[in-house]
Amino acid sequence: MTTLLTSASRSRTQSPAPAGGGGRGRKSLLARLSGSRFARFGLPALAVLCALAAAVALAFPTLSDWYAHHEQQVLAGQLDDPAVGAQAGTGNGAPIGRISIPSIGVDMVVVQGTDEGDLAKGPGHYPASPMPCAVGDVAIAGHRTTFLHPFYNLNELVPGDAVVLETRQVTCRYVVSSEPFAVSPHDVAVVANTPGQYTLTLTTCTPRGSARQRLVVKATMVSSAPRGPAATR
Repeated sequence: MTTLLTSASRSRTQSPAPAGGGGRGRKSLLARLSGSRFARFGLPALAVLCALAAAVALAFPTLSDWYAHHEQQVLAGQLDDPAVGAQAGTGNGAPIGRISIPSIGVDMVVVQGTDEGDLAKGPGHYPASPMPCAVGDVAIAGHRTTFLHPFYNLNELVPGDAVVLETRQVTCRYVVSSEPFAVSPHDVAVVANTPGQYTLTLTTCTPRGSARQRLVVKATMVSSAPRGPAATR
């Protein structure tokens, strides 16, 4: 009761505000704002910019898919044509092979590198890891929600699922060896090399739409076969 009484007392002893003063001040401020150059030109321009930003945000997934699809077509031509492939080089963004994961519908060209520009083209090979089908832990990253989202359903892989890697020289088959698991994006140990073993690590962001963690899938090679000089898709 003390607080209520004190509040009531204070309200009774306060002097009343002059009638109409606050209203005139507010009207005067609104009049000045409505007549300002910013109100006439700035606000409409700001509204247009906001609308454009919203449109770009909504269209980005479609635009990114279109870009990745186009790049995949170009990369496939470079991979299948040795002469074109030699001109393309082997640096970041260049095609180095294909990855196929039948159980989740993945069949894409893999590029060298895991920078944003590389992953916009397709799944990217960690440059510090062995090349596909070589001894050690081959590591490949891929987008989850944009740029054709190759690893969108990576969480659905189960032990025994097949992952096929194909280069100009060799085709090798891996099988998933454990359930997918999540780690910190700073946990580089998951892509550490495995000397003397033929393994594969696939990584992507998790949960979908967030880069808070990395989803990891481990696989082990079960077969490998050389490809002939004319063996193209």
